[in-house]
Amino acid sequence: MQLEILRKHSAVIDGLNCAPVTRDQMLRTLEGGVTAINLTSIRPPHDFNTAMRDLARTLTAIDANRDIACIPLSVRDIEQAREDSKLAIILGAQNSVVVEEDVELLRILQRVGFRILQPTYMERNGFGCGVLAKGGDDGLTDKGRRWVELMNELRMLIDLSHVGYRTAADILALSKRPVIFSHSNARARCNSLRNIPDDLIRAAAGTGGTVGATLWPPMVRHEARPTIDDWAEQVVYMVNLVGIDHVAFGSDLSENKYKSEEEWQKSFGPRGIYPEVTAVLGPWFQFESRLTEGYESLAYTPRLADALQRRGFSQDAIDKVMGGNLLRVYREVWGE
Repeated sequence: MQLEILRKHSAVIDGLNCAPVTRDQMLRTLEGGVTAINLTSIRPPHDFNTAMRDLARTLTAIDANRDIACIPLSVRDIEQAREDSKLAIILGAQNSVVVEEDVELLRILQRVGFRILQPTYMERNGFGCGVLAKGGDDGLTDKGRRWVELMNELRMLIDLSHVGYRTAADILALSKRPVIFSHSNARARCNSLRNIPDDLIRAAAGTGGTVGATLWPPMVRHEARPTIDDWAEQVVYMVNLVGIDHVAFGSDLSENKYKSEEEWQKSFGPRGIYPEVTAVLGPWFQFESRLTEGYESLAYTPRLADALQRRGFSQDAIDKVMGGNLLRVYREVWGE
């Protein structure tokens, strides 16, 4: 699919992005026809003070590139960014430990511009359990229930990627607004601890939310290096399970994030901090082949639409997966 066609038909939204906030990266993202990204704007394990220093650097970088980027507070802002050929960078976080000491601090995050939050990362915190929580998943805590209530009240979108299955089920049952998995694949197609079972995919769809098919290799294929076609098969599976209105796209692409192989190995390589997820892949999973083949850059995003088109998806269906479904959820949750 030519880039011009993708730009004409759809607002392309990357449901989870963790690449560096640099001008070059913003330009590559725009080159790929991407309208908006949900940026991991503070690192997952931070307390409030440390997170605010992280956030300050992110805000400074975006402001320095305000000719090509902006921070949207509404769907209207995303639509305006598209008209202006700017990248809309949604402020998000993959862990709510930042407000663990006082959940009412969510009010400050909302005022600052945060619009999407996960309750936990991989581990346990005061709100509930991540998918790798030691001792298993005890479910949502009392503080976690207050977190859900306040997220709903503040019209902030709940993201359950990385969250333990029991905690996720508790939140899906409690939330009064749509809930998403921004970057999670079907475990039925790839047996990764980071992927989710069919019942959680159905539950997210039942709230009106979406599941974002992701391209991070440990969640796509283990025995061989995954390709874009493997990602497309995840989309096909979930569309068949819950319908075209509840599947989205979340790259989880750490493009140009690592300065060396050693740095990668210590973080998300086979010898990294989560071997339960990254050490189970075949010997192909090396620094030079750490990304899904064919999608080593956001600039290649039109290739995803091409893969869906080859599988018989109509233009309307492609538009929904590549951004339309998330835009609908954003509007419903954010209220504008």
